[in-house]
Amino acid sequence: MQPGEQPDIASIMQQAQQMQQQLMAAQAEIAEAEVTGQAGGGLVRATVKGTGELVGLTIDPKVVDPEDVETLQDLIIGAVADASNSAQSVAAEKLGPLAGGLGGGSLGLPGF
Repeated sequence: MQPGEQPDIASIMQQAQQMQQQLMAAQAEIAEAEVTGQAGGGLVRATVKGTGELVGLTIDPKVVDPEDVETLQDLIIGAVADASNSAQSVAAEKLGPLAGGLGGGSLGLPGF
């Protein structure tokens, strides 16, 4: 679009509708995604959905020591944090291209 031209509202609406559909598809992919994080060299593994929901936890019996519960707790927290970070990365990867379409005047309007 050249400076001084009026934006084509129908085109803008079509672009917005396409972006909304792409966003919904990306959100569905994120919700379905499962990622696994680990701690202690894989002795503790946590699986979370893209939404951040913890759906699995595996603990190797070697790290279960009744005399040292704190280490196990730290490993669990580390594995869940690792999985959560991976889930956030998946979300950023899926949503990043869509966010780029919102800026830079791509719709031909200031601020869009």
